[in-house]
Amino acid sequence: MRTRFTEAFGVEHPIVQGGMMWVGRAELVAAVADAGALGFITALTQPTPEDLVREIARCREMTDKPFGVNLTILPSITPPPYDEYRAAIIESGIKIVETAGSNPVDHLPFFKDAGIKVIHKCTSVRHALKAERVGVDAVSIDGFECAGHPGEDDVPGLVLIPAATRKLRIPVIASGGIADSRGLVAALALGADGVNMGTRFMCTVESPVAQRVKEQIVANSELDTELIFRTLRNTARVAANAVSKDVVEIESRGAEFADIAHLVAGARGRTVFEEGDIDAGIWTSGQSQGLIDDIPTVAVLVDRMVSEAEAIITGRLNGMVAAEERVRV
Repeated sequence: MRTRFTEAFGVEHPIVQGGMMWVGRAELVAAVADAGALGFITALTQPTPEDLVREIARCREMTDKPFGVNLTILPSITPPPYDEYRAAIIESGIKIVETAGSNPVDHLPFFKDAGIKVIHKCTSVRHALKAERVGVDAVSIDGFECAGHPGEDDVPGLVLIPAATRKLRIPVIASGGIADSRGLVAALALGADGVNMGTRFMCTVESPVAQRVKEQIVANSELDTELIFRTLRNTARVAANAVSKDVVEIESRGAEFADIAHLVAGARGRTVFEEGDIDAGIWTSGQSQGLIDDIPTVAVLVDRMVSEAEAIITGRLNGMVAAEERVRV
């Protein structure tokens, strides 16, 4: 299953594990790499650039396959030292970077000079086209179904993916609502060159989140998410729990961020992932959780996706084409 993405980025399968705060650590990323997919360490999960260097080295001890680093750039009153994290990535010899959040244009010259390929995560066609113009090598396009921030256009993947692929010249990775082989085949049919999965990879044996969180993902349906920060024009899709419901209720009364800041603090979400207390804070999960009913190893997940995708293409879809041809005859 070779695509423009696998050829350009040197991986075996057109499957990506994107950056996830508190989740993109060496254990998961190395397992994804060994399975022939592309995994990303999340830079800002590491407390300092020096810690990131050590995490990259730790991942290299676990795999000799390609992997990358995610650098999410967000506006902040006290922003992280992005330049130092960027330097840590370059000095560590990483050759693939996933950027997200703000326009990566200020970082691209440094990455390009170091021979690094950049995938930029977008939530709209207009942002993807801008990313192409400033020189990224591929885009990951997030449909409304995704976990985290889906943007404010509310366009689901079935429309967003082909809308993007018909206008972009660079490879497009489909993201949001994908958890199995059917999603992979559908994304390829819509013109994408690969798929990105977050929630599905979070629910694997090697994922560093607490077992209780994984079990909750399996138990949840596609209806068990909440959209928070809607009134603040910074929408985020998170798992439905006591805290997210409180946030939505407070927002419905016309809240400012200060009114909910104590509920949505990142430290509380980290507690969920590390200790398994489902209601300790908000935590990201996409609608694809409704398609997840087990906690496999990464190797089993990737192998299953690829083999079942090939079976769908050569079996069911090929059979439908053959049947149509018989009808015509």
